[in-house]
Amino acid sequence: MTLCKTLLAVVIALAPVVPALAAQNDSRMIEIYHIAPGKHVEFLKLIALYDEANRQAGLSPRELYVHSDGGSWDFLLIQNENVEPAKEALRDAALKKLGAPTGARFWIAIRQTIVEHTDTVATGPTTAADWLKKLE
Repeated sequence: MTLCKTLLAVVIALAPVVPALAAQNDSRMIEIYHIAPGKHVEFLKLIALYDEANRQAGLSPRELYVHSDGGSWDFLLIQNENVEPAKEALRDAALKKLGAPTGARFWIAIRQTIVEHTDTVATGPTTAADWLKKLE
């Protein structure tokens, strides 16, 4: 009986999550990084700097996933692809204030820390049922 009560509590607690997932259904940039030997801390410090600029602009930091088993990647980042122009301007101002490299300097700085990376854009989060409704 306790297990049934626990499962019911979980279902009730998660009920508001499904509409929230549907409301967030927009583009995400997913980046997978293989870090150069000895550059892990430097890479994370650079990402933390950009996350701080996001925070100052009222944007969410990137979601960071750290490799623990399996493939050859080290870090996976997920972030919103579309940023409102006003928030983008605030982020750019924060980057300047923080002294973060931008433009071509950013690409030089990030590439000094990585061996390779891939990125892709995906929409979601969603569910299979909701995605199938788009086909109707």
